[in-house]
Amino acid sequence: MGNVSFENKTVIVTGSGNGLGKAYALEFASRGANVVVNDVGGSVDGSGAANAPADMVVEEIKNAGGNAVANYDSVATQDGGQSIVNTALEAFGDLHAVVNNAGILRDKSFSKMTDEEFSSVLDVHLKGTFYVCQPAFNHMKEKGYGRFVNISSPSGIFGNFGQLNYGAAKMGIVGLTNVMAIEGAKYNIKANALAPNATTRMTEALFGEDFAKMFNVDNVTPLVVYLASEACEVSHEIFTAGAGRFSRIGISTDVGYYNPTATADDIGENFDKVRDLSNPVYPGSILDEMPLFNQAMQQGDE
Repeated sequence: MGNVSFENKTVIVTGSGNGLGKAYALEFASRGANVVVNDVGGSVDGSGAANAPADMVVEEIKNAGGNAVANYDSVATQDGGQSIVNTALEAFGDLHAVVNNAGILRDKSFSKMTDEEFSSVLDVHLKGTFYVCQPAFNHMKEKGYGRFVNISSPSGIFGNFGQLNYGAAKMGIVGLTNVMAIEGAKYNIKANALAPNATTRMTEALFGEDFAKMFNVDNVTPLVVYLASEACEVSHEIFTAGAGRFSRIGISTDVGYYNPTATADDIGENFDKVRDLSNPVYPGSILDEMPLFNQAMQQGDE
């Protein structure tokens, strides 16, 4: 197994009754983790509920000699998030890593989306990540150790037709993760976001058989497991994985165009400079962007 071990570690994986979450849970267990398998057992759009998906994953883990417990609470409520964390602490006595994977889809074009369709997706993805992370984070602060892998999506970072709600929630998770990483740094809490590309029951209707074979869930799991491990010292970053490709995604800026008396006409005439990213900088916080203002001023004075 190398250096990536989860012996004596407890990991929560939300939405782990199927697909990517199930693959994560099984791999954590195979590396010695105590796993909380959380899943409400609903359909892709969030309707319905059943214990069977979580129970079956727990049974598979135990049959392989691992340790796991099921939890059926919804991440979409504060009480549900607290209950998921409590399950880990009551069953295993501690909590070391959380993978926020639970999600639903309610796709519809922007002009036709209802408030309920928009809100329900944000409740599960964005609020759900917050509701699970906060009690877990507070426990980890006291222990001086923790790892979070918050699942974002290319639909949020890059955009995708018909997924306004999903995209907004998934990009919101990036912002949430950035702040968690900053606030958790002094407590040895690492937080990263991952935008996976994989075929699951949420995406299988969109792609053909060849795509499904190439973008299988097993080609995302290694990066998730590493980011959740003690071996990973990186925090405050965004990653992508799929089809055997693993990469960082960067949010960058550049010096840009400096003119303290600029008009809209000036912006138009210098828009190429505004858009230029030929010398990218990747700020780790608001403060990290400040030197660029000084650099722009200096260039303006030359």
